[in-house]
Amino acid sequence: MFNLLRMDLYRVRKSKSVYICFGILLAATAAIFGLLWLMAVPRGQELAVRAGMLTAAELAESSAILKGVDSLEMFRQTCLNGGTYNMVFGIWIMLFVCSDFQSGFIKNVMALHQNRWKYVGSKIVTAGIVDFCYLILHLLFTLLVNRLFGNMVPYAKLGPCVFYLSWAWLVTTAFAALVILICVLSRSVAAGAVGTVLFSSGVIVTMLYSLMNTFHMGSWLKYSIYLTLSMGPGEYTAWKDLYVYAVGAGFLILYTAVAGVVLRRRDI
Repeated sequence: MFNLLRMDLYRVRKSKSVYICFGILLAATAAIFGLLWLMAVPRGQELAVRAGMLTAAELAESSAILKGVDSLEMFRQTCLNGGTYNMVFGIWIMLFVCSDFQSGFIKNVMALHQNRWKYVGSKIVTAGIVDFCYLILHLLFTLLVNRLFGNMVPYAKLGPCVFYLSWAWLVTTAFAALVILICVLSRSVAAGAVGTVLFSSGVIVTMLYSLMNTFHMGSWLKYSIYLTLSMGPGEYTAWKDLYVYAVGAGFLILYTAVAGVVLRRRDI
């Protein structure tokens, strides 16, 4: 598997899509900071009022937007809670995996490495490494932009940041395994893109959650990937907060195993 992993990491380093997707995440974060600066910071509010973006009556409400928000919460709100991160990250994974099937490169890989579990394992590890780099660099960028905007929000402590990033990395890597499963199953860019958007945006989970809650049966859906990222704890306070690790590890193992079985049972 290490030869496959080395090859995948080399492809990632030479790929343009991995940098483009990361750039999209950073651009979205910078744009949100700019918008919040106009709405919640006095100097920005003056410019917003002059430009007609805010009325005098709206100033009081907009000033309270950042109340109780720190840098970690900003990081969550700008990318992970609404599914933006998973969508952009998932699109990159879809392009990376589906390119093997679209170009026919998968046949060469399977000719040299007949154990198809190694292929799935290599893709999961590669996704995990890219995911880790994305999250760390994105958080550092959030801190930098916050500094450039005059420390709009206070900085979070190191402990909550480490706790949140560790379980968020595990859960988002599990989502990467889901995208890989969709790509291995469909071998289609279109199907991979649709599946990535539907699951990352929470459309399916939110609809099920709303429907089943009318019958008081939707509580188990809080353990889905989408709702775990949106509702998971920002810091460790009790043993019950560790459920996020179980969610991430469980889905990661499940989707990896199913992807391996599908790849073994289908012809290339």
